[in-house]
Amino acid sequence: MGVEIRVEGLTKSFGSQTIWQDVSLTLPSGEISVLLGPSGTGKSVFLKTLVGLLKPNRGHIWIGDRDLPYLPESQLYDTRKLFGVLFQDGALFGSMNIFDNVAFPLREHTKKSESEVKRIVMEKLDLVGLLGAESKLPGEISGGMKKRAGLARALVLDPEILLVDEPDSGLDPVRTAYLNQLFVDLNAQINATFLIVTHDINTARTVPDNIGLLFRRELAMFGPREMLLSSEEPVVRQFLNASKIGPIAMSEEKDVSELEAEARMGLEAGKLPPIPPQLMPSDGRVRPTQQAPGGWCAAHGVVPPPGSFIDDLGRNWVEEWPRYVASMAPVGAPAPGGQGGQVPGGRPPGGTY
Repeated sequence: MGVEIRVEGLTKSFGSQTIWQDVSLTLPSGEISVLLGPSGTGKSVFLKTLVGLLKPNRGHIWIGDRDLPYLPESQLYDTRKLFGVLFQDGALFGSMNIFDNVAFPLREHTKKSESEVKRIVMEKLDLVGLLGAESKLPGEISGGMKKRAGLARALVLDPEILLVDEPDSGLDPVRTAYLNQLFVDLNAQINATFLIVTHDINTARTVPDNIGLLFRRELAMFGPREMLLSSEEPVVRQFLNASKIGPIAMSEEKDVSELEAEARMGLEAGKLPPIPPQLMPSDGRVRPTQQAPGGWCAAHGVVPPPGSFIDDLGRNWVEEWPRYVASMAPVGAPAPGGQGGQVPGGRPPGGTY
């Protein structure tokens, strides 16, 4: 099971340049969170700080009772074993084949026999769909396969926390969709705490349990998926609509005069798009941390954008969800997470209901 990460008042600067300041959030145990933000807002820096590769100027990162920035080197080394990291380009060693790349952390950090290493490596390669590619070099496989090989390596030490840096970078939309499905399937299987940094709006709208947005050196918002996808904050509306209208500009931010001119002209970033159903595991199960579609909105008196929670077949999953949960649950079993989960945009796997 994944572990909770509590970030309190975190600030990071490089010299006189503040990257972000006073960032506070909680990554709930076993849940998938996504961190969005315009280019250059320090999302990758945030990941590196979480894992202890960079030291913040101030603030705390609590993992259980351990405050990561202030741990002695020996305890920091042990704490890092809780993490698996998938870097933007996979970060594979070009001179090693895929098997040896994935085996590297096991050989470096454990005393397992080669037969045990082989068993674990082949298990993780199978998990990410790369059986048969283990003898290939990184230069002989596609970008999507490199991502999956990097993911297999991130998983070999059975991490409780998985950090993923822009998994869609360099991938086409179809392969990004396959990778998103893989993240959801993995979370259902290993229950690790996921944090995914991405620019991909479809990923942010369909994969996570929680979404955060970095902007203007601060955390503009962090919370349940429905909270951000129903927010009327100008920066959120602009980002979700990929609009030029709003506070985000080609440079880090627009000046006051530009924003005032847009307001005088009556320009807006556009209406919020409908909230889509959340992506489900391939086998149709409900992840324990998923919440019922529309649950957050209903609990907080928020009216979601028109057309929300309706799939490609026209079904409203706020209404359909109780029947789906009943059809998937063993007799006498409680609904997953107490509230049930959300559903895929297409036809759900499993039996009739």
